[in-house]
Amino acid sequence: MGELRPKTNGLGVPPARSGLIAALDVGSSKIACVIGRADSGGLKVLGSSVHESRGVRAGAVTSLELAEDSIRETVEVAERLADHRIQDVILSVNCGQPKSVMARAERGLGGALISDAHLREVIGEGKRACREDGHEMIQAAPCGYAVDQARGVRDPRGMFCERLGVQVHAVAVRSGPLQNLRLAVERCHLTIARQIYAPYASALSTLAPDEISLGATLIDMGAGVTSVAVFMEDALVHVDSIPLGGAHVTSDVARMFSTPLGAAERIKTLYGSALGDIENSTDMIEVPQMGEEGEETGQRIKRSLLTRVIQSREEEILTHVRDRLRDKGFDVAAGRRAVLTGGACQLAGVRELAGRILNKQMRMARPQTFPGLAAATAGPAYSTVLGMLIAGATSAPEALDPRAGTEVKQHKRGLRMLAGSLFG
Repeated sequence: MGELRPKTNGLGVPPARSGLIAALDVGSSKIACVIGRADSGGLKVLGSSVHESRGVRAGAVTSLELAEDSIRETVEVAERLADHRIQDVILSVNCGQPKSVMARAERGLGGALISDAHLREVIGEGKRACREDGHEMIQAAPCGYAVDQARGVRDPRGMFCERLGVQVHAVAVRSGPLQNLRLAVERCHLTIARQIYAPYASALSTLAPDEISLGATLIDMGAGVTSVAVFMEDALVHVDSIPLGGAHVTSDVARMFSTPLGAAERIKTLYGSALGDIENSTDMIEVPQMGEEGEETGQRIKRSLLTRVIQSREEEILTHVRDRLRDKGFDVAAGRRAVLTGGACQLAGVRELAGRILNKQMRMARPQTFPGLAAATAGPAYSTVLGMLIAGATSAPEALDPRAGTEVKQHKRGLRMLAGSLFG
């Protein structure tokens, strides 16, 4: 089994969760389902399946019937390979224009020792304060404590305190798209056990503990959405989403050169780049024409022209990311470290272009792999589904529950523990 070894950082090691875990990632271009078994701190993949996503655009359901069929087919293949039927799934959420909601709560303790009960009460107040009209919270967790005049306290339990404060960060999405996504899953006779913001799950499988502690910006580049998650001092502190991704690059290539979408995707993958010698390159490539057949009907174009089309769209996406981070003050506050993941980040030149536009040190992240995982599902495109599997194996469902009154045993450093389990 793949070993999971959470770092304690002075806290007790959370007990390993055992049993079957099923993760379902409903994306714009693919739907992935991975079934694993956690036991004695280890995790083994029993079955995995990837299917073309139909009826989903920019993470939101556009055709309930098509989305249901795609989900059902994906889950059935994974069940057959795992030789197990599943009922509960951990679901990734990237629809409904995700946004951050911050709230503070305080409580007077009169000099008492801070206990779990005190934390439950103050965190519950903070979660209740995380509200946004027309939105639903999909996850919430403390991102910092204040003990009297001391701020930035990471774990206040056992400390004397006159007044205890907490800052809670929640991820909110629009209710309508979220309800449609749930409905598509539930119509497949599945129960949603947990909901996790997709880039947060990607972080569990890709970020190193020091990146989470010192500050890092995770950019998850998917087919229909480019999502952002900012981490500081062991906590998720900001999220954002741009409704542009790799599928838009493919669409640009198809429109520019009048070629079918399938051919445009192939040309982009084989010959495309987000950076290159646009002016001086003389390499030529063959581009099939839409609605025409035969080798004689293809169009020959300069490879540099393809690069120009791709670079234009990639620059637009990354400029949106930069500007939104700057507007919220996280372009500098989170440090100069940025991590790329997701299927669309694998295009040649994207890492270098992102470094130039964002003015950050970039790395491309691949998720941790586990025994039984097919090689085809081990790349950046599968960071989210594997991160959800890790979350299911190492943390209780209550750890990110946005509802007030949940247990807080894993309230702090949960993300750092999870990341530490991947990097020893």
